[in-house]
Amino acid sequence: MKWHFPEDKNERRKWQNPEKILPSIGLKHGSTLIDVGCGEGFFTIPAARIVGKSGVVYGLDIDEEAIHTLREKAKREELNNLVLVVGDAERTVVCESCGDIVFFANVLHDFNDPLKVLRNSKRLLKQSGLLVDLDWKKKATEFGPPVNIRFNEEQAKEFIVKAGFRIEAIKTAGPYHYIVTAKHGT
Repeated sequence: MKWHFPEDKNERRKWQNPEKILPSIGLKHGSTLIDVGCGEGFFTIPAARIVGKSGVVYGLDIDEEAIHTLREKAKREELNNLVLVVGDAERTVVCESCGDIVFFANVLHDFNDPLKVLRNSKRLLKQSGLLVDLDWKKKATEFGPPVNIRFNEEQAKEFIVKAGFRIEAIKTAGPYHYIVTAKHGT
């Protein structure tokens, strides 16, 4: 399903700033992050800058055009630490046990089978890795996906736990979003 953010990226950064969010979840120089449903790279490009040359950022999206756009952005910035893959997250596992962080930004509700995607995420993560779901609160907003397809915090938590993760925290992330962090279950 296609839905859009405000066209003004600077306006979006006022309430969803990747340069603040990514370090707050533990992303640092040398990390490996997998951005599932990366789109055109709103979080992917800042993540690549943060992890630097010794880190890697995998970007996975089903939209070939979005991956092409992201590839062009990375080329313009001379970011060579990106591995960009066109594929659906239900079937595509970009690496095994390689990720320090598997990151979902505003997309968990968009997958045909969110549970399968989360189970694949478990395969992507190192044993010490962190799953992060940054998603829309289930309330009406002027932009974003329709309210009826959004997951509230409890629904997201249920999917994540069912996929074999242990919830670390559920927090508010600005006026429109929440963030759920989880680790491999025991």
